[in-house]
Amino acid sequence: MRRRRLGLVSSLLAAALLTAVAAPALGREPLDISVFARIGPPGQPEPIAVGPDGRVYVGTNQLGHGDADAPSKIFAFSSDGELVREYELQGQPLDEDHGIQGLLFDGNGLLYVLDRSADPRVVVLDPVTGEQRRYASFRDVPPCTPVSIGECAQDAVDSPAGPDYGVFSPTGDLYVTDVDQALIWRVPPGGGSAEIWLTDQRLESIFGPNGIQFMADGRTLLFANTASNPLAGNPTTGRLYTVPVQADGTAGPLTQVWESHPFDGPDGLAIASSGNVYVALAGANQVVLLSPQFTELARVPSDPLANQAEEIPLDGPASLAFLGERLLVSNHSPIRGDPDSWAILDVFAGEPGLPLHYPQISSTPTSSPTPAPSSGPTGQRAAALKKCKKKRTARTRKKCRRKARKLPL
Repeated sequence: MRRRRLGLVSSLLAAALLTAVAAPALGREPLDISVFARIGPPGQPEPIAVGPDGRVYVGTNQLGHGDADAPSKIFAFSSDGELVREYELQGQPLDEDHGIQGLLFDGNGLLYVLDRSADPRVVVLDPVTGEQRRYASFRDVPPCTPVSIGECAQDAVDSPAGPDYGVFSPTGDLYVTDVDQALIWRVPPGGGSAEIWLTDQRLESIFGPNGIQFMADGRTLLFANTASNPLAGNPTTGRLYTVPVQADGTAGPLTQVWESHPFDGPDGLAIASSGNVYVALAGANQVVLLSPQFTELARVPSDPLANQAEEIPLDGPASLAFLGERLLVSNHSPIRGDPDSWAILDVFAGEPGLPLHYPQISSTPTSSPTPAPSSGPTGQRAAALKKCKKKRTARTRKKCRRKARKLPL
């Protein structure tokens, strides 16, 4: 695979980076980019997870591009980027918007799939047998009002659940960001109905809580908010927040630790063993490297011209995952929907990732196996949903679908 060596912004920045990461290996410079694998139909790769079998698993999240009416898929690649197997996600309502936004493994080697379809859920996939079953379910949470009784979300607009990224705690709790509802879910070990763990008005925006990972202490979560509520500051900038899991299991104080440039659009993140933090900037088409103190050290590619010189330019980078000292980046192309962009890129970090938590979770199913895909609703609702597919942007399609679901069948 063809590689290009990317210069850093300045000699001072290069020096800072070289002290922050290990020395180059195999002739690669820090933040050198190569192509790991290209992704075929149905297109639009977003989540990445590296399994205990050493394979790289990639899910598709069709946002109205590619084969948007097909079931989402999970592709398994060798560590060299060769496709070795693929899986089709079962049970998605194919007549409505659907896609996989998150992937993660447990200690038994089972893959947990975050499905953002009209039936938002977590599906457990056995990579050996291909068997699938429901693990957890998410729901539409009403916005909080002065007279709210019961659970509510700190957002002003009622949106359907949008399970986005997930991470396991050492004890098996699953924390899932909801990009549409300004909250973070908690799913107890063994699965079931998700519970609201954190909701905060600062998180409400066009794109809310996103990439998430536990920090080295094993109890503090670091997550990205792609855009911002005006209560948090500039609504065009994204932010990183930390929030501790307290001794009683509740969420501690929410603390902002970094603010992006306008329209950077921070998405996925990955923490290195050194404490460095890598963040995919879906809006800027870059990956930014932050120090353990959240000081910006470098961006790659350094500018749009350098990006266009790449074999496959960054186009909506989304998820990040460490594979040894390499950082895999999904090239999602959510706006342009360009099949030539659909790939997994390989950024040489020169340092290993912070180990994730892989808890041993009971393999006893919490519900029946995932049913086969249904043909979906018919009549008035189906006609409205069909029209929604013709809307030009993902946001207008989402608003259209929200109204269509309220119509009779």
